[in-house]
Amino acid sequence: MYNMRVLIADDDIISRGVVKALLLKWGYEVLEVGDGNKAWNILKEKDSPHLVLLDWMMPEIDGLELCRRLRQSGDNTYHYIILLTGRDSKEDIIGGLNAGADDYITKPFMPEELEVRLRVGRRILDLQQSLKETLEVQSYQAQHDRLTKIFNHVEILNILEKELDRVGRQNGNLAIIMGDLDHFKKVNDTYGHVAGDAVLVEVAVRMKNNIRIYDSAGRYGGEEFLLVLPGCTTEEAMIIANRILESISKEPVMFNNIPIMVTISLGVAVNRTGEKTKTTELVQLADAALYKAKQNGRNRVELVF
Repeated sequence: MYNMRVLIADDDIISRGVVKALLLKWGYEVLEVGDGNKAWNILKEKDSPHLVLLDWMMPEIDGLELCRRLRQSGDNTYHYIILLTGRDSKEDIIGGLNAGADDYITKPFMPEELEVRLRVGRRILDLQQSLKETLEVQSYQAQHDRLTKIFNHVEILNILEKELDRVGRQNGNLAIIMGDLDHFKKVNDTYGHVAGDAVLVEVAVRMKNNIRIYDSAGRYGGEEFLLVLPGCTTEEAMIIANRILESISKEPVMFNNIPIMVTISLGVAVNRTGEKTKTTELVQLADAALYKAKQNGRNRVELVF
């Protein structure tokens, strides 16, 4: 079991020392402070402890105010807060929970009670982390092609639309490259669809290796690819396209020790600087350039304005 970090905020050094000793005994990593302001500064950090033990009465900022600030901060990181205080009236307990505390323990307390309450908090944080990871996986899968792991059709068009809007406002450059593997049906017919999938994966890798870190690559459909190149002039886009062309054609894709030669045809289109360019318009231009590349013999780059 991994060690979870816990923040103790209590201005009573003796009380804080007792709690710290118990937490260390139970295998927690402990961070301690003596006032609410120091606690708040720690909790604002990106890597702050997610499990928090707060005293109610503290200098600078009290425990209730800390609870309120954390819940109103809009931070995506959830902190499980236990108020550990001598205030034991029903009104105090209700007030503490209403302020945003997850649990409330009154002093003096039994060590076993604190241990169990901490275990509950830890379990809730673990479940929340698991849910967060699941949602991140689902989000990734919704945006990416399952085979090639690059962006899927919908997402690459979303990216293009956002980038076109941005460069339109900034009067900047943007280029796209539409690519289509040459005679891909022959690859599937000769070597099988599993081999064809391996070719698609390798082509996607080579494309990503030959674009800039802030460019985007997507599988447009079947054996077609779309690259979005923000801040890219016509000349720069042609250089990138020719680099991709060479990287795909010069080395065969190896499948079960069988070399499969592959080439690609590429069409380049650029936005009109100073004018609003529609997504569909730019894609149509790139598609026309790609058709031109196919007509002119394949395994080449063409540009259409």
